Amino acid sequence: MNFVFDIGNVLVDYEPLLFLEGLFPDKELAKNLCEIIFKSPEWELMDQGMMTHAQACEVYCKREPVYKQEIIKSIQSVNALFTPVNETIDILPGIKEQGHSLFYLSNIHVEIRDFLLKEYGFFEIFDGGVFSCEIHITKPSPGIYRHFLEKYDLTPGECVFFDDMERNVKAAQAEGMQSVVFTGVQCIHPYLGL
Repeated sequence: MNFVFDIGNVLVDYEPLLFLEGLFPDKELAKNLCEIIFKSPEWELMDQGMMTHAQACEVYCKREPVYKQEIIKSIQSVNALFTPVNETIDILPGIKEQGHSLFYLSNIHVEIRDFLLKEYGFFEIFDGGVFSCEIHITKPSPGIYRHFLEKYDLTPGECVFFDDMERNVKAAQAEGMQSVVFTGVQCIHPYLGL
């Protein structure tokens, strides 16, 4: 079996509002910044590898000049948002020991990809994967799943995909992959006979 993992909220934490509340004590400010940055079209463009952090920051600051300093601080600190989900990381060696393959399939920015690969050694256990920023296609577009399957010559029915977002899981199912909405490592256990 091929175990395929999303990254955000599966392998690393991704809680933008909590991250911003940690940077700024004013909860209303944190909420506004979350809308400005993380729910913007530019965030999607960065996932597609079509815009850099610096370019997005410039757009945000022009659009919301009253928050310029806070926006700059948020973008400069964004790597702190991504910390390992240890219970998932801890189960990866056991999956390999059972003879399964490990892959990742994630919507992610170039800068965040580079940070994660440099900072976290657990990526070395993976057999491969696809980052959206490298192929300019994001989940849940069918093309990202097809690219992944073709790149590694995988049979969809022999893959089980774990993602925290239901729309991404449904899109993978539409391509023939077994898919599970990830709510914790207990989701993985049935596929390991645990």
